Amino acid sequence: MCGICGQYNFIRNEPVEPDTIRRMTQTMVHRGPDDEGYFISGPVGLGFRRLSIIDLAGGHQPMSDAEESVWVILNGEIYNFKELRTELEERGHRFRTNSDTEVIIHGYKEWGAEVLNHLNGMFGLAIWDVTNHRLVVARDAMGIKLIYYRIANGQLTFGSEIRPILASESSKPEVDPVALNLFLRFRYTPSPLTIFQGIRKLAPGTMLIVEAGQYREERWYNYTPTPFSSPKEDEEATHELLELYRAAVRRHLLSDVPVGILLSGGLDSGLLLALMNEQGGPWPAYSLGYGKSFEDDELTDAAETAKILGARHVPVKLDRAEFERSLPKIVACLEEPIAASSIVPMYFVSQRARQDVKVALIGQGPDELFGGYKRHLGVHYGDWWRWLPTVIRSSVSFVVDRLPRNETLKRGVSSLGTLDRMKRYQDVFSLAPAGVIDGLFRGDILPNRNGHELVNYWHSLIPQMAHTDELGGFQLLEVRSSLPDELLMYADKLSMAHSLEVRVPYLDRTVVEYVQRLAAGFKVRNGSRKWLHRRVCENYLPPRILKRKKRGFAANVVDGWLRSSMQDQLPELLLDENSLMFGLLSPKPVRRLLEGHQSGRQDNHKLLFSLVMIEHWLRGAQARQERLTSASTARNARVRLAS
Repeated sequence: MCGICGQYNFIRNEPVEPDTIRRMTQTMVHRGPDDEGYFISGPVGLGFRRLSIIDLAGGHQPMSDAEESVWVILNGEIYNFKELRTELEERGHRFRTNSDTEVIIHGYKEWGAEVLNHLNGMFGLAIWDVTNHRLVVARDAMGIKLIYYRIANGQLTFGSEIRPILASESSKPEVDPVALNLFLRFRYTPSPLTIFQGIRKLAPGTMLIVEAGQYREERWYNYTPTPFSSPKEDEEATHELLELYRAAVRRHLLSDVPVGILLSGGLDSGLLLALMNEQGGPWPAYSLGYGKSFEDDELTDAAETAKILGARHVPVKLDRAEFERSLPKIVACLEEPIAASSIVPMYFVSQRARQDVKVALIGQGPDELFGGYKRHLGVHYGDWWRWLPTVIRSSVSFVVDRLPRNETLKRGVSSLGTLDRMKRYQDVFSLAPAGVIDGLFRGDILPNRNGHELVNYWHSLIPQMAHTDELGGFQLLEVRSSLPDELLMYADKLSMAHSLEVRVPYLDRTVVEYVQRLAAGFKVRNGSRKWLHRRVCENYLPPRILKRKKRGFAANVVDGWLRSSMQDQLPELLLDENSLMFGLLSPKPVRRLLEGHQSGRQDNHKLLFSLVMIEHWLRGAQARQERLTSASTARNARVRLAS
């Protein structure tokens, strides 16, 4: 795992400034404290920070072939690099290192940009083709790693984070109101947008190709799941999934440095630990809890799982005061606001794990792949609801709308009645109706209030959904949007803030592509979620773990904090009319949301937490801009003195 960045003056071909590339690279020392490297040649400059994981001695980047005709910088891991190396050697290629990065170089020479479809891994990468003056920048199929970029005045600037882009020049970026609107609806900013105007992020499975004075963004990963020609029997599917899991975990454990696991009290990380045990151990297992006063605390469950499976359990405890105190610095690590309360535990558990290991596996993925959330039940059984006579649906909706709180149920009933498939999926994802979110904004801040922005960005995925059922189509979008741009984004940013590489075995391409071909009945069956995944778990986990209630740090902890007295820090941010958010939002509708929540009439804790995150982010961005301006002024003063 590393940090990459670069610039390409692709129209005027002016030389890049070496000081700019170095300044950009230095913003990501946390991502790569072990080494740095540069390639600067005329209009192209590449920067690299390294966290050494594989081939500690020979993996220096930027890396090239012997002829220096192709240069590569890679953030991530290529798990099938040994198989690719063997294939490429049989085709006559000669390798100089044992690094996974080198297979990209020779793969590109053999297949061109099609090399991306040969890679099984997580990556943000850039390939500079010297001969053809072509730059290829790409994000992996599942979006585990990130690539941000800006194109302005014939210049491409890119990086693993937003920091190097902001460091490349001193201009102040503006908030994109459309992106802010989408953030308030979905708790994250979906690709290709970012919260900043003019800065974009590559969507999962897409690439940016710059050549001949032009650029284009393309989707390189176009896997279209089709049902198996012969329906799978239950035992057959269980066995096949288990073997895919085993192979994925074996690949993800490949490392020349110590490895651990971030362990919750749930099924997914418990099964992951059991599968890791087949490859070695005992493994250090890191868990975070919040004290006995919180019903969501998982520490006891995680400790029991670790004991049963023979892991060395390392607990980390967090209280409310630390939660509030830490939010600003954690938001700064994220660069973009993410309104998931689990960002705080992720930050602290990663911090503790890095004291012992450089790599940690996490159990992210099965909820999205197998329907682990309540919304998946609604989507799966939504056809039944739409088949009901209109008079019955209207009567039920009338009753539900008048229930106190239960906003999730209200949104679900409303969204599942939407006839347009893509609009229906968007409504299921939404925290609140488009009209409610639009009503938070001042005057004419929003350029277009049709509420369909996210659907527009999903259009290129529609062909991949051609053969999916209702649940499968929703999950395909989930894996391409909310999973990478929310959960995986903050996992990457908050782990790498401590120079910890986090790997996600359940999102191995072989696993995802197999599951996407399965019928919905293997995911949700008789009201039971994650059915097939649970069948695999039964081979490894005892009944007392299998029967545990699904937990998670979010709803009743954050809700309790937000409903507490008006003296507390978080609600104060929403009541202070001098808060920075009110440069874009109107105070009155925000106050009404808070009042409705505190009265008990409504459950607005998710939307309120999103507003708190925006305010923290805006304050952090303002402070960062002041520091950058000060640093720029100091640099200019030094230049004047030197001249």
